[in-house]
Amino acid sequence: MADIIEPIEPYALSKKNKPKTLFSKVGIVGCGSVGQSIARMIATKGIDVVFIELDEEKIESAKKGIESELDYMINHWGMTQGEKRGVMNRIKGSLSCKDLQGCDLVIEAIKSRIREERISLRKEIFKHIEEYVDPTTIIATNSTTIVTTELSTGLKHNDRCVSLHFSTSNPGANIVEVARGLYTSDETYENVKKFVSLIGKKMIPVQESPGLITVRLFSSLINEACEMYMEGVGAMEDIDISVRTGLGLGMGPFELADKIGLDKVVRWLENLYNEFGDLKYKANPLLKRLVRANRLGRITGQGFFQYDENGKRIENTTI
Repeated sequence: MADIIEPIEPYALSKKNKPKTLFSKVGIVGCGSVGQSIARMIATKGIDVVFIELDEEKIESAKKGIESELDYMINHWGMTQGEKRGVMNRIKGSLSCKDLQGCDLVIEAIKSRIREERISLRKEIFKHIEEYVDPTTIIATNSTTIVTTELSTGLKHNDRCVSLHFSTSNPGANIVEVARGLYTSDETYENVKKFVSLIGKKMIPVQESPGLITVRLFSSLINEACEMYMEGVGAMEDIDISVRTGLGLGMGPFELADKIGLDKVVRWLENLYNEFGDLKYKANPLLKRLVRANRLGRITGQGFFQYDENGKRIENTTI
């Protein structure tokens, strides 16, 4: 008697029927240098990433920036070419927020120069994201000096909004600052905890406050360092050395500011000063002068120090 062979296809898990895991796809709106680092961090952990930009040129620029970060990891952290290809295959760029459909988490990471625009534009982005994603999709901002509660006001489901701050200026930083807003639900907060753990980071819970922890501390440090330099207390290199060796920090305030971008540092300070009215957050004139001269740090080749075309600091060069 012939064997009865039953087809196995009905019992197989096709890609369509495979159960969806939490945080299998993450969206990023705005893929400048910060968005690129966030995309790379997440995709490195095997999660699909789609980022939204304004035009094809910005999409290609973002992809090149991510590739550059991965090349750095190949040269300094032991990543292989195969791993790099795997990461890049998980990252897609798009011009439409429609491609955010299916995301479990969407992170806003735009760059805006005008203070009024920083808030209004982000609020519009939050509303636009909400039009395309599921009611359970978490919507987060990477901004530290604008609070989530203000951005989420007016949304239909503002209980799924939260602040996630990735320390992108330090590739070895293993933390993510998380601040829940006034409306953030316990379920959203618990799921964010799972996400941070999933990408191999330590979550630092922070009460909702402009600047969170890292930005408020650094903003005060760089302002005071500028003040000391202008008073003639010490040379820039000596102040940096004192902070690195005397306080045990990885970088001095001037070299770290150059790495972050002086325009970004000034925006942080302006937001903090407008929020708290404390003079310690009033951007030092030296910082403003450098920004007006477009000496923004490594990205322009000049800041407090000078840099070659590869972003390597040229020794014995200061302003």
